[in-house]
Amino acid sequence: MRIRPAPALLLAALVSAGCGSGAAGSTEMLTITVQDGAGGAPRVWTLTCDPPGGDHPDPAAACAAIGAARRPFAPVPADMACTQVYGGPETATITGTWRGEPVDAAYRRTDGCEIARWNALAPVFTG
Repeated sequence: MRIRPAPALLLAALVSAGCGSGAAGSTEMLTITVQDGAGGAPRVWTLTCDPPGGDHPDPAAACAAIGAARRPFAPVPADMACTQVYGGPETATITGTWRGEPVDAAYRRTDGCEIARWNALAPVFTG
């Protein structure tokens, strides 16, 4: 039996394309931006979570916090009663993709609900 080179090469390319390392198909790639509220330069990190990586100072802790949080990227519901307590001028955003879904979330510390939301993800914002 003679194997023709062109079809054999095509078959090899298709098989190897389906056997990627997983990194290229990662469903978690986030960009975290934190502003201190005092006009300083923002801190910006990237974060991947399968496995934990990126240039975040502690990707394992950040990924664990996101994984443990209930609906980590959802805003505070509009009808939620929140204490009127001010937690500080810091703000943060998280953008990217998590488990195949787009993420575009903003965080601040302007009331009790927002502070609780911030604290649930504190390892994501510190570094």
